[in-house]
Amino acid sequence: MINSENILLVGSVLLFFSIVFSKTGFKFGVPTLLVFLLVGMGFGTDGLGIEFSSAKDAQFIGMVALSIILFSGGMDTKIESIRPVLTPGIMLSTAGVLITTMLTGGFIYFISGLSKTNIELGLMTSMLLAATMSSTDSASVFNILKSQRMNLKYNLRPLLELESGSNDPMAIMLTLVLIQVIAGGSELDALPVVRNLIIQFAVGGLLGFLMGKFATWILNKINLPNGSLYPILLLSLVFMTFIFTDLLSGNGYLAVYIAGIVVGNYKLAYRKEINTFMNGLTWLFQIIMFLTLGLLVNPHEMLGVALVAILIAIFMVLVARPISVFACLLPFKEFPIKAKAFVSWVGLRGAAPIIFATYPVIAGIEGANIIFNVVFFITLLSLLIQGMTIGIVAKKLHLDLPAEKEGNEFGIELPDEIDSQLEEITVTETMLGNGNRLMDMQFKKGQLVMIIKRDDKFIVPHGQLELMKNDKLLLIKQSI
Repeated sequence: MINSENILLVGSVLLFFSIVFSKTGFKFGVPTLLVFLLVGMGFGTDGLGIEFSSAKDAQFIGMVALSIILFSGGMDTKIESIRPVLTPGIMLSTAGVLITTMLTGGFIYFISGLSKTNIELGLMTSMLLAATMSSTDSASVFNILKSQRMNLKYNLRPLLELESGSNDPMAIMLTLVLIQVIAGGSELDALPVVRNLIIQFAVGGLLGFLMGKFATWILNKINLPNGSLYPILLLSLVFMTFIFTDLLSGNGYLAVYIAGIVVGNYKLAYRKEINTFMNGLTWLFQIIMFLTLGLLVNPHEMLGVALVAILIAIFMVLVARPISVFACLLPFKEFPIKAKAFVSWVGLRGAAPIIFATYPVIAGIEGANIIFNVVFFITLLSLLIQGMTIGIVAKKLHLDLPAEKEGNEFGIELPDEIDSQLEEITVTETMLGNGNRLMDMQFKKGQLVMIIKRDDKFIVPHGQLELMKNDKLLLIKQSI
């Protein structure tokens, strides 16, 4: 049992083994988030016996974790990269989710009651199961694309990140509406659903933008005594954004994602400290979230739904997701067939669908345990099969590009308030043609060599220093 006396011990042991095992998994191409999920299952009720069964606690942890993950993902998203894919991204995150839900829900209802599937779900319950899985998981998509430093043609990476960061509102809205319909025994009315969805997007988008602007303003204007306080102040604003938006009937997940985009695309005081803090916090809460969900499930219960879960997963991957992607991207001629096929394959399920599947459990919907176990099983399959093959599929379709270099070999960054840029160059034989001293180099006006790297040594530059081929120079220059 997890209690107040042993939670620190249990938590630290889980974190330790998760990180250690993730190193081994990474060597074999296993997504790190899948490793965290499996560690949680291994330490859970059917494994080493840690008992955790509170869907409400798991839902709360998931809400906190997703807020941080979405905000951090938004900070890494550059406006210039998503601007060309804004319309198709919105189409995927709205119409794509709806089409996936309808197709998958119809398939689940069709196979329900068959002797071999071992489930009997009504039409609305089938739609509810489909709705919980209808969105791609932001944590999984952000993590895999970033950890593999994947760069793709046709602006596919920003498209996938935009879709996964903005499609949760549609999925959670459909989930909550269907729960209300099933619990109340009423019929599904499309008009309130559309109205609520518009409100969720409008309020979430507006508050996310305003809170993002406010966050950049206060971080740049306030004068705190310690630079370490700036990321903590920002974290408080992230949670305020989520809660205020939720209280005003908007979607908090969309709000924190948009706030992250706004903050990430403006000049920011102490950006390096903030990025370091947010990256570490994102990893921590990804681990905590997937561990928690792993502890929550009872693996033996998934055996009874294994067949139906496999059938649903196959249908979603090969039918529902491709149809929704090709339908949504049909008007956009800039995406060739192979690009649409790749987007169809990257329909990753992860923590978000599992968290959404806790809502029927908490609401006491009949068949909620079946929904949760099916969603969990499909998530495992998605991370295992799709997550491990994204890079392979990208190469097979010739969509991969060389990874963009992050930072520089010197590990030096300039604060946003300094109106200058860093540039790294490597000395060649041609550059040494007019002399091999630093003072002989033909640098442009306004450029200054800050430091030189020769093999594993760093050298402070001076005019008489003799340069050698393959020396790396770090230059600072005035921004244009």
